Order: sequence, then C-alpha cells, then structure tokens
Amino acid sequence: MVGESGRVLVVDDSEAIRQLIRVNLELEGFEVVTAADGAECLEVVRRVRPDAVTLDVMMPRLDGLRTAARLRADAGTAELPIAIVSACTPADLEKGESVGVDGYLAKPFDPEDLVALVRRLVGLKRGEGSGITFGGRAPH
Repeated sequence: MVGESGRVLVVDDSEAIRQLIRVNLELEGFEVVTAADGAECLEVVRRVRPDAVTLDVMMPRLDGLRTAARLRADAGTAELPIAIVSACTPADLEKGESVGVDGYLAKPFDPEDLVALVRRLVGLKRGEGSGITFGGRAPH
C-alpha cells in the first residue's frame, strides 16, 4: 500500500532526479512529495508533514545546506530526519554535519542505497536507530 512506509519530501532542482527518486521510493511503498528548491521545501514541509526529507546541495534560491539549517532551527521541524542526496564535496559533508544532517548519498547513486537510506531516516523519526549514514549504510 502506497504511503505505508512513510512520507518523504524529495527536494532537487532537477526534475529528472526528482522523478528517479520518486519512482524508486514509490516502488518500495513510500509516499513521495517533491519540491524544486529549498524555498519551496520550507513551504511544503509544513503542509505535508513528511517523515523524512532528501535535499540536493546545489539549488537555486535556497541551497540544500541552508535549507537543512533552517529546518533544524525551527522547533516544528528540528527533529525531522534529513539526508543530503547530492554530488557532495568534503566541505559540503562537514557543513552538513555541522547543521545536523542525518545522512548522505552521493550522486550518482544505487537505487538500493537510496531506499536503505530513506528507510533508516524514517526509522529515526520513529525512534529506531541513530548515527549518520553514508550511502545508505551506517558507518563502521
């Protein structure tokens, strides 16, 4: 049943990437809502109340790292599980860690890693597991 696994907000300025992520997650039972940039994400997140958010880093208007920082700074979304799904630089990873991102997945990604990452994020929301995830797998 669609949505049984959780609701995910996918934020990326590339429509092709949003659709790729949507299809892979919907096949696994997730309900997927999308936004084209960080500013739209901040509008949509209140309306749809997702269980997790995936953010690209490089986006117009408001990039993924600043979006993550704003989500963390807002009491209503401070605990929302967030992952960066992007071609990240080491500096992006450090900045993401400093703002409290819960996971990272490098583009291009394996769909299985994407699904594993999102499952873990939704589990965090439900109080299961902890720690930062890279590429869908928990670090050693």
